[in-house]
Amino acid sequence: MTKRDIVIRVSEETELTQQQVMKVVQSTFDTIAAAVAKGQTVELRNFGVFEVKVRKARVGRNPNAPATDVPIPARSVVKFKPGKEMREEVIKLSPKSGAA
Repeated sequence: MTKRDIVIRVSEETELTQQQVMKVVQSTFDTIAAAVAKGQTVELRNFGVFEVKVRKARVGRNPNAPATDVPIPARSVVKFKPGKEMREEVIKLSPKSGAA
């Protein structure tokens, strides 16, 4: 599902124009992204939590030259933890249909 698919579906359900829905959806995504970029946690009840985690520095290996160590610096990454309702719905999927 793409952002466009979300806009179309919400537009059909709310009877708002697609342009109006697109502004709201884009504004929502921009607000979430800005908050996470500042290091804030964004918690959306029944949906999930976006938060910033710091990965420790580590040593990696170059597959083309396994003897060579490659230092990987510490960095911040965005993590998403699904909410209870979403997690329960995903668990209901059979492993065969999960990728479809």
